[in-house]
Amino acid sequence: MDWTALELSLRLAFWTVVILLPVSILLGRFLAFRQFRGKPLIEALVMLPLVLPPTVLGFYLLVTLGRNSPIGQAWAGLFGQQLVFSFQGLVVASILFNLPFAVLPAQRGFQAIGKDLREAAACCGMSPWRALWRVELPLAWPGVLTAMVLTFAHTLGEFGIVLMVGGSIPGETRTIAIAIYDRVQAFDDASAATMSAVLVTISLLTIAATFLLSARIGRRLG
Repeated sequence: MDWTALELSLRLAFWTVVILLPVSILLGRFLAFRQFRGKPLIEALVMLPLVLPPTVLGFYLLVTLGRNSPIGQAWAGLFGQQLVFSFQGLVVASILFNLPFAVLPAQRGFQAIGKDLREAAACCGMSPWRALWRVELPLAWPGVLTAMVLTFAHTLGEFGIVLMVGGSIPGETRTIAIAIYDRVQAFDDASAATMSAVLVTISLLTIAATFLLSARIGRRLG
């Protein structure tokens, strides 16, 4: 069992969720309530990682974040290391690849809020930010929670884009999914089976906990 790879995967999933939580709330709410001419294009861009092969997105990230790119050069100048084939590069790739998993459920959660409730909050003199925290988020929270759990679970199991952007550097970019692949390539089926079982267990428990919490929140709101 490669505990270092598991720890790295959990850390990657944690930071992906932390960064995408406010993004899912703000962007999901924006797409749920606003109507404008370019909305279908923005929604398509958000959903694009769902249909793009990870290798395609990984290739463009390598070009965009590589040492010869402006972003890569700026990062190297600030931090003295390249962005690709690093944990920080994995975080960037994970954020982009998980954007639809974070935004779509949150958007559906906000869309379920009745227009009359939002108008009532405005009539009571609530500012948009206060209405978000006091009225909208408590009602949309099951969707936001689902978004974060899907993001967490999907990050744990992601393989293609992690391999493209991060490679398989022990302790730096070798996640649990990459470690399983390496063990299979080395014909170490016992280790691969153990790590696979651990990953399945964590993902199953995480998703089950989400359904439980969502049901409890729904009963309280009801």
